[in-house]
Amino acid sequence: MTLTTPAPTVFPGTLTPAQPAGPGVVVHRDVMVAMRDGVHLATDIYRPAGADGGPDETPLPVIFERTPYDKAGTPRTEKSVARPEPLSRPDLAIKLVQEGYVVIWQDCRGRYASEGSFTKYLNEAEDGYDSMVWIDGQSFGNGKVGTMGLSYDAHVQMALACLNPPGLACMAVDSGGFSNAFTCGIRQGGALEMKQATWAYNRAMEAPLASQEPRILGAIQAESLHDWMKQTPWTKGRSPVRWDPDYESYLLDQWQHGTFDDFWKKAGIWAAGYYHDFPEVPIIFMSSWYDAYVRTTTENFEGLKGNANRPLTLIMGPWTHGNRSSSVFGDVDFGPAATLDGQVDEDWLTFRLKFFAKWLKGEAVSPRDERVHLFIMGGGSGTKTEQGHLDHGGTWIETADWPVPEATPLTLYPRADMSLGAADAESTITYSYDPANPVPTLGGALTSGEPIFAGGPVDQTESPEFFGCDTPGMPLIARRDVVSFETAPLEEDLIVAGPVTVRLRVSTDAPDTDFTAKLVDVYPPSADYPRGYAMIITDGIFRVRYRKGFDRPELVAADEGAFDITIEPFATANRFAKGHRLRLDISSSNFPKYDINPNTGAPEGTARDLRVAQNTLHLGEGCALELQVIPAALVD
Repeated sequence: MTLTTPAPTVFPGTLTPAQPAGPGVVVHRDVMVAMRDGVHLATDIYRPAGADGGPDETPLPVIFERTPYDKAGTPRTEKSVARPEPLSRPDLAIKLVQEGYVVIWQDCRGRYASEGSFTKYLNEAEDGYDSMVWIDGQSFGNGKVGTMGLSYDAHVQMALACLNPPGLACMAVDSGGFSNAFTCGIRQGGALEMKQATWAYNRAMEAPLASQEPRILGAIQAESLHDWMKQTPWTKGRSPVRWDPDYESYLLDQWQHGTFDDFWKKAGIWAAGYYHDFPEVPIIFMSSWYDAYVRTTTENFEGLKGNANRPLTLIMGPWTHGNRSSSVFGDVDFGPAATLDGQVDEDWLTFRLKFFAKWLKGEAVSPRDERVHLFIMGGGSGTKTEQGHLDHGGTWIETADWPVPEATPLTLYPRADMSLGAADAESTITYSYDPANPVPTLGGALTSGEPIFAGGPVDQTESPEFFGCDTPGMPLIARRDVVSFETAPLEEDLIVAGPVTVRLRVSTDAPDTDFTAKLVDVYPPSADYPRGYAMIITDGIFRVRYRKGFDRPELVAADEGAFDITIEPFATANRFAKGHRLRLDISSSNFPKYDINPNTGAPEGTARDLRVAQNTLHLGEGCALELQVIPAALVD
């Protein structure tokens, strides 16, 4: 993709009077920085105080974060094990200024104090670039800017970097930053990630329209999101976010635009198209095995590595989205070593301070950057902890690269006897997929789903706490539309670390349908878990209209017969212990993680009717689970 940014121009944004912010720190609040289209973004600038109480005019390096979550608010994740209460943005800014930086927080367009209309993700590249141009023209900076932020605040970093702005010197990209939002973050395998729907509903309640008009806020709050999730897909004027047309509009655009074309090939949501022009600056990429951004994190690392002028760090923990100072997720305890704190560094703030000191101030510090830090899940006792969680355990390793250079491939084949092993003779298994009764989502790599769903590792057994569970206590494999294959009990530990690929040969009597794949670590029965414990490791989906390419959707002809598809669950790192079984579950739905395929072939996100599909797996060499295995010596 060729860059199309204007020549750098200093945009207006008069500094507001400096006010005391904390010991030795002053702040210019709500500096309104103009973008190229005249919209002004509210920006707070924290600076060291001079002897006269005004700002010290000494040029300093800048730390910059853009956010849709309130530049004056308190992010939930700026905390540590030793400091469980999160720092507010103003308090964090004070601490960073005291370390020798100018700190800038900015509200994204259409959020909180900023002007304009909010269209999720799509204005962030240009707005970020224009803001960087403005910073580069200010006397308080020394020409070096480091960016940081989690989730959406990671997305906006990658977006502005795609346009190679002036002044960018380093980046700390935490759990986000789209490599390709069509394949991770907005859609996966052609299906919509329903976290986009729950996010739109929740965030519409804090949008300018709801803030200015109490009746709009009341209307949104009065909607039952739980009931609306039973009436998908939503359409224009028929959704719980219809009260804010901007939020409904961008959501439906994402839901209904089902072809990978120019709509998706934009800097804010497609960094992969800009890798060849990407800034040569140090970058930290961090995510976790139960985060929604595993794929985008590893793809960005792989797509940008190999340039000595762009040193990269990769950190992958066992956490859910941004929860790096905890060790219990879902119903599983990964042990005291699971936190970033005390393992990768003292805590995340300490790691960033070392990173910024090295790359913004040139200090001779030695952060553990330019390495790959991986948490290998598993190895615990398998018993219940005192708090009632499965002791799965785990440990950190450092490697030179990702994928792990020492890894070797392992291919397992689903077999007619429902085992998973060597390739078997060709055979078929057919099941009915009824979109009116989708397989319920039980944990996994999820975020932003509250109050409908939440991520993390859980037993694959239905429970009232999970949306759509009609038979609490029954394992998901009891469903007739879940086809489950598993190995014999393992004779020794099997340590899987790397990409996970599921290749299927399938057929269907529907013009369109989905196939899902889930990798599960199956514990044997024990005193604490009489039926064992089936822990979700990773999962994925594929919509068959995209079997010829995401840019070439085509419905399945009635006489088409069998065809090949590839499902790409997120990469993972897990020790399948001796005595455990490795399981592969195949089905055609996983709701509400992904939207429901109605099987009718209707345009994406528009269907009002449903049909039952007869879906067939053609077993043999055409169906395979491909894993990467690392030697125990690398972990033990």
